[in-house]
Amino acid sequence: MSQAGKTKFQIDLRRHLREHYVNENLTHLICEIAEASKYIIHSISTGELGVAGTSNLYGEQQLALDVLADRILRKRLDHSRVVANMMSEEMDEIIPVSPDCDGKYSVAFDPLDGSSLVDVNLAVGTIVSIFEGCDLLQRGRKQVAAVYILYGPRTTLVYSVGKGVHEFGMNMLREYTLLQENITLEPQGNLYSPGGQRNLYTPGVEAYVQKLEDRGVKLRYSGGFVPDINQVLLKGQGIFFYPHLQNQPQGKLRLLFELSPMAFLIEQAGGAASDGRRPILDLQPEQIHERSPVFIGCKKDVALAEEFIRTLENQEEGPTEKKAKN
Repeated sequence: MSQAGKTKFQIDLRRHLREHYVNENLTHLICEIAEASKYIIHSISTGELGVAGTSNLYGEQQLALDVLADRILRKRLDHSRVVANMMSEEMDEIIPVSPDCDGKYSVAFDPLDGSSLVDVNLAVGTIVSIFEGCDLLQRGRKQVAAVYILYGPRTTLVYSVGKGVHEFGMNMLREYTLLQENITLEPQGNLYSPGGQRNLYTPGVEAYVQKLEDRGVKLRYSGGFVPDINQVLLKGQGIFFYPHLQNQPQGKLRLLFELSPMAFLIEQAGGAASDGRRPILDLQPEQIHERSPVFIGCKKDVALAEEFIRTLENQEEGPTEKKAKN
């Protein structure tokens, strides 16, 4: 390995943020999230896999790991002294931390996305969205940073502050060091990760999938949002979608906790993210736990999905499209 290569792998997360002129409070916040992930991965490796005996606001049984990961991340954010408000996918209301918004951030997070996959030893992750000030209900385009952490065979962290997308790996000392900078996506890919029950796809989505298969695009789906988006990013091509379904017009994934941060990262890598009609980052959330369909990945593949939906489905504007115009 060249000296340049050795130096690259010695760049830790905090140094990388400082070298990209990220302000001190935001640097501290992202490093606190990274620190929390070290405790979450320990909990995944050693913790209880059963239910917690509680339910979330959707009436779903909470897993013990969901509750523990949520507690870990909230505690780190609460003690960071740079957070004004936070909102967890596991909670039903915004949690105020500080009345002072100046120089502080509001954070939305899914502490352990895909937690039901842990008991079969598949990859899961943490997703974090960061806004400046006290307001969490903003369009995703106003994010100042987005982060996800993947707990798989390796633990990796991917972040963007609007200056490209960068990947870090956890080393033997549990420090995050740089793996690659400025990850980019090709215009079109040869893999797709489809969520939802196919017999419930709408005409435009079904025709889109058929077009992908006719083109020889390969199906690669893990059942976890973080590993599937990570696959698209690191392979540099592909598309993930969880569309509107005949019985679920708003899709499944949540705009604030999952879609906005991932859309921010994918756009920073040169890709696109859409609800089938409008960019995800232009949607204005009206409720904390709002859901949206999503098509996210290579630009041409997302544009093709929009074309099929526009051509084969009702031309009337859906609710998410109307909100984007307001």
